[in-house]
Amino acid sequence: MKVLESVNQMVHQALEVGEGILRLAPTWVPRSYLVPGRRLKLDARDLYSYGADRGGIDERWIASTTMAMNENRTADEGFSFVESDGDRFTLKEAVEAEGPRLVGKNIWEKYHRWPVYSKFFDNFGPIPHHLHQSEEQAKLVGREGKPEGYYFPPQLNATFGNFPHTYFGLEPGTRKQDIRDCLARWNHGDNGILNFSKAYRLQPGTGWLVPTRVLHAPGSLLTYEPQWGSDVLSMFQSMVDGRQVKRELLLQDVPEDKHDDLDFLVDLVDWERNTDATFRTNHYIEPIVATGSESEGYVDKWVVYGTVGNEQRFSAKELTVQPGERCILRDKGASGLIVTQGHGAIGKLKIDCPASIRFGQMTQDEVFISAEAAATGVTVENHSATDPLGTLRYFGPDVHSDMPNVGDHMRLSQFDPKGRDDA
Repeated sequence: MKVLESVNQMVHQALEVGEGILRLAPTWVPRSYLVPGRRLKLDARDLYSYGADRGGIDERWIASTTMAMNENRTADEGFSFVESDGDRFTLKEAVEAEGPRLVGKNIWEKYHRWPVYSKFFDNFGPIPHHLHQSEEQAKLVGREGKPEGYYFPPQLNATFGNFPHTYFGLEPGTRKQDIRDCLARWNHGDNGILNFSKAYRLQPGTGWLVPTRVLHAPGSLLTYEPQWGSDVLSMFQSMVDGRQVKRELLLQDVPEDKHDDLDFLVDLVDWERNTDATFRTNHYIEPIVATGSESEGYVDKWVVYGTVGNEQRFSAKELTVQPGERCILRDKGASGLIVTQGHGAIGKLKIDCPASIRFGQMTQDEVFISAEAAATGVTVENHSATDPLGTLRYFGPDVHSDMPNVGDHMRLSQFDPKGRDDA
């Protein structure tokens, strides 16, 4: 009881000190089957800080209360930590202590947690063709489904890696038997599943909305990924970049009695959506101005938007404040924010984009804006005389009444060329 009271007191004090804004420490996550792209600003000496057997660090999770479901994971892997006046506790503990105040009444009453998170994903090459299970499929193993969104921030993509293309879905005309045969050939080398898919060249400053059950093999641009608070997946590709993909990664979130049921595994795929001849039209997104303009000294753009299964699950905006300018954010809900360029302040807290980060080092580039602070209004200031201040922030479910739909960037551009990302 004393420990609980102590955490509650620390959370309350941190919210008072930050006027509803919590400062977060960097959260690093390794993946044993991937190669780091080295654009996360983590010092190269620290890429294997979890041990070479755990794999390199190629993800930074942002404002996360979600556990990373890695094999041999640490007890708090994936969790973001709050730091305030020498106190340190997880964002998860903060939400448990001050749920309505932090995430908002509606999200707290429905989910009793912060049900989303975002990450920077940074891989040197492509990753295997895979999908994330639907809610119904994930429940079979006591988990939750995971739709996700992609945005490729220009500030972090000076280099494109060795394969800046992503395979999405399956070519129209692909048969279930074709994919069943690929899975049956798992231990025969490359199972050839990419022969049935199409790759799209990735462009910084654009993005995609990826529902559950959609096969995708992300390319090598650093990606900002708002998503549902789950870490489920099934890999469908047996080799990538000449490296074997363990069959366990196909089966890790599949009921044990279905591990050898190829028909069940093939049916994890949403066949209609994956073979959609207009897949790009229905999933590709470009920034849309929400508020502000160059003449006002700031621009706030939607960069991840659209519904999944007719539900608003998550969204994200990119705020750019010009040198010496300021603006006031009045959002309808809580958000996790990270700085991608420049320095300044958000509310009372200084913010700064670091050039290099050592593993375990504290930074000033990540905060959680509580629902309470968002409703009141948060002032963002650019303290540079020469450089723009850039931030990304993501939101939870059912927050916005004015969120665009996928494809709206094309409709807006027909009437106003500046409705797109050159505003």
